[in-house]
Amino acid sequence: MTTLIIVVGFFIYFVLYLTYGKKLESDVVKVSIDQATPSHRLYDGVDYIPARKEVLLGHHFASIAGAAPIIGPALAICWGWAPALLWVWFGNIFIGAVHDYLSLMASVRYDGKSVQFVATDLIGKRTGYAFYWIVFFLLILVVAAFAAIIGGMFVRTPAIASAYLFKIIAALILGVLIYRVKMNFGLATIIGIVMLAFAIWLGTVIPIKASYPIWMWVFFFYIIIASAIPVNVLLQPRDYLNSWLLYAGLVLGFVAAIFAFKGFEVPAFAGFSPVLLGGKATPFWPAIPLVIACGSLSGFHSLVASGTSSKQLDKESDGLLIGYGAMFMEGFLSTIVVVAIAGFGYAALKAAAAAKAVEFTLNASNWGATFTGISAKLGLSQANLFVQSYADMVASTWLSFIPVQYVKVLAGMWVASFAMTTLDTTNRLARYCLSEMAAPLKENAQGLYNLLTQRLVASIIPAAIGIYLAASGNWLVIWGSFGAANQLIASIALMTGAAYVAKKLKSGYANVAVIPAWLLWITVTAGLLWFIVVVQPGAIAAKPVPGWSVMVILLVMFILNFLFVFDFVKSKSYKKAG
Repeated sequence: MTTLIIVVGFFIYFVLYLTYGKKLESDVVKVSIDQATPSHRLYDGVDYIPARKEVLLGHHFASIAGAAPIIGPALAICWGWAPALLWVWFGNIFIGAVHDYLSLMASVRYDGKSVQFVATDLIGKRTGYAFYWIVFFLLILVVAAFAAIIGGMFVRTPAIASAYLFKIIAALILGVLIYRVKMNFGLATIIGIVMLAFAIWLGTVIPIKASYPIWMWVFFFYIIIASAIPVNVLLQPRDYLNSWLLYAGLVLGFVAAIFAFKGFEVPAFAGFSPVLLGGKATPFWPAIPLVIACGSLSGFHSLVASGTSSKQLDKESDGLLIGYGAMFMEGFLSTIVVVAIAGFGYAALKAAAAAKAVEFTLNASNWGATFTGISAKLGLSQANLFVQSYADMVASTWLSFIPVQYVKVLAGMWVASFAMTTLDTTNRLARYCLSEMAAPLKENAQGLYNLLTQRLVASIIPAAIGIYLAASGNWLVIWGSFGAANQLIASIALMTGAAYVAKKLKSGYANVAVIPAWLLWITVTAGLLWFIVVVQPGAIAAKPVPGWSVMVILLVMFILNFLFVFDFVKSKSYKKAG
């Protein structure tokens, strides 16, 4: 079964990239090979810096992926492997990849401005202001969710924490070699890969142990600094190294899944409403987008595409690989996650239970009701469950000559590297967002405007709120709230993309965005309402301070969401201009 699913998934993504993707590039976006991109026209040495497509692909993928394409499908296994896999494939192909590509290219044509700015221009100022606030709240929740996940992983597996810190040093050295020394790119790449491998090995030799609160303080200062410095100092070289980590992990996982020849121990369908978010029965519809999130589609991707990637795109023809291809890579990563846990996750749970002398039984009839609870009881988070399942899958094949501890650190580095990248990229995006939101103050309150747009100040504000929420450690509730906000923005960004295709490109293909946008909006709005009414009261009762903070954020986003859609319908901006 592992072999069949992984081959079918690869075939689907490969064929649709060359057909549907190329059709979007030529007939919808109408890419120009002559038009200079913002990275060249507006070069500033800090944010607007052209990047080689290989480097930018690494940054873009690492930023959009974070831990989500791993954590989301690992949680969705509670419904069974089939529902999780189907949402990954169909959502990824017909919503997620279209959303990402249109967001990137619309921003490129708007001088690298955010998707919020595009919405302001195409739909209306009130809409734009509402969108800015929704986005800012999402960015805070992203910081909270990913900090909580990585904090827990660093505490449980100190080798991953140290490997990541050593990789940061390697990335800084690589940045000097590429941009300062001007070393041959191929030679610099080889040196970078060697340093990456050495960082992973050194992480297993010198594990760094620290408590969860200490890691929260480390994350706080790290993302402030990383989001304020020029992108070619850390962001570009680090994420280029991340891309090689990704390629190694994907190839290893792909080969292992093919040769594992393993049936699935997880049931194909385990029930419509398993116990998941907030310990509540969680219905597949409308909650599935809230859980899987970025593994299928993500509004956060539009913020990365129109925030950092559009400012680094060297030429428009690179956009399909960056915007569309990276989303397919993320979907394929999620496919590997589903295959690994479906084939080897139950054995990983049994091994963890045996180590703690805990007895349990999981089968098709009780899987949905007990899977999440058993994982929590064993202290085996979804991230760590994937790490163990992935290592076991590799060990079951002729690849078993690779030491298990190295495979586990490699898999853990997937989660850690992408999530940490998302953390500081998110903070950088929040800095951009604050600067654009503060623009009306420029004329009447120059001093306040200068303060809010100062790089360090604009980085500290979202970092402080996000890490404060993450410090609660209640990551499952934070994950659900992040997923709700995230998918809400995806539907709004798709509507903005439809308006761009119709009004600016004067294309008759706006429905490739507007139809999935409406379907997603209905689903996510219902899911957000369910989360507010069913899940959040329990979170507030357990931990009132962070619980109420999240509740207020979600309620404000819920109201602004209707304001945006009202303006979108009223403006009829998705209809082709005459």
